[in-house]
Amino acid sequence: MPLTRVPLGVRDGRERWTVHHEGRDYLVLDLGGRLVVTDARCPHKQQPLAEGLLRDGCLVCPGHWYTFDLATGACRNATETALPLHPVVEEDGHWYAEVGVEPARSWSERLRAHAAGEGAGDR
Repeated sequence: MPLTRVPLGVRDGRERWTVHHEGRDYLVLDLGGRLVVTDARCPHKQQPLAEGLLRDGCLVCPGHWYTFDLATGACRNATETALPLHPVVEEDGHWYAEVGVEPARSWSERLRAHAAGEGAGDR
């Protein structure tokens, strides 16, 4: 899967902020010297994670209280629901998240993949 670099903007002492890039939103968390970047919506029910609680190295979703470990992305409530964590890199004083982007597929390719039992979630 190809990667794209998402600029994270200036930290400015903020604990959390969202970044919009190429039609997607990302949540950036500054955990005291370590930046964590994930999708801005919960993978369970698409609740806005920017409104979640930070507690004991975890992010708690405000919608259904799913709790995600910010070191691994693992969900403490449902093992099948992991939070995607995107690697953060610094280059020339600017911070970026490296985000995997699935290539666009035609409807024909999507239907063939579906018929073959491949995962859903294509855009």
